[in-house]
Amino acid sequence: MNNKKLVSYSKYGYIFAIPFVLTFLIFTLYPIVYTFTIGFTDLHGAGQTELKFLPSVGKPLFQNFTDVLTSNSFQKAFTNTVRIWIVNFIPQMAFALLFTAWFTDRRTKLKGQGIFKILFYLPNIITSATVAILFLALFGYPKGPMNDIVLALGISKKAINFTANATTVRGIIAFIQFWMWYGYTMVNLIAGVIGINPEIFEAAELDGANKTQTFFLVTIPCIRSILVYVLVTSLIGGLNMFDIPEMFIGKNCNNAGLTTNMYIRNQAFLGSYLYARAAAASVIMFIIILILCLLLLFFMRDRDEAKLAKIKKQERKAAAART
Repeated sequence: MNNKKLVSYSKYGYIFAIPFVLTFLIFTLYPIVYTFTIGFTDLHGAGQTELKFLPSVGKPLFQNFTDVLTSNSFQKAFTNTVRIWIVNFIPQMAFALLFTAWFTDRRTKLKGQGIFKILFYLPNIITSATVAILFLALFGYPKGPMNDIVLALGISKKAINFTANATTVRGIIAFIQFWMWYGYTMVNLIAGVIGINPEIFEAAELDGANKTQTFFLVTIPCIRSILVYVLVTSLIGGLNMFDIPEMFIGKNCNNAGLTTNMYIRNQAFLGSYLYARAAAASVIMFIIILILCLLLLFFMRDRDEAKLAKIKKQERKAAAART
């Protein structure tokens, strides 16, 4: 009989997790709770530190939220943000899926895949501020590479001020977002496809499925979880864009590039230091993003798996009732 005492190493896992837990509580959870709290206060001004809840100063509890939602600046910022995100998200997903299909197709066997993957992913490595400044120089007025091309090709007889038109500004920002992130999306999707059992593709080939049918009827359903991750992170990142529009256009062109994060920054740190209103705007965006993510998860759920889980639950209830 072995009398050796069994050693439990589970406690070391908790010990190693302590630094992360402390960091999360101090730098993530506390700021979130504090932001929710000051959204219901009258906190403003650079030197004010005392929290006065709105009812105590004779104002409705949700006054800050009402002010934000009825603000023309916030409405414009939210509209700009949604427009820019949609315009960059659709081609981002289209190109990412297209390149994923090419690079993972067993029958195509493209040469030089490694080089292309690096080139497509490379923009994501460059900092956003650097890319924004680069594109600002490219579309410079009256002198800039894009204007040189336009004049050389005879498209226009004089230099074009690309940053003077609201639609053009939003289009350029959307293109920058697309250019930076489609490679990242592609890499995530390729990683998901690589994890699929090759026997599934072999079975599809034996059944006579062509490349298109294999990709849409086999590959896409098998990477549903990765696809959901990409959609959710793109949604969160897109509605929180800040550095590219800020560095590229800022307040110019009648706030054509104003986003919700820029609006929040302006409320909190410029002018009157309206911290409470900025916090209310942050909470509103948090709720909007949360609702959109939940809807996305609902529509992207595996319906067959959900039905199976429902059937199993009903069977357990029936078994419990019989006993």
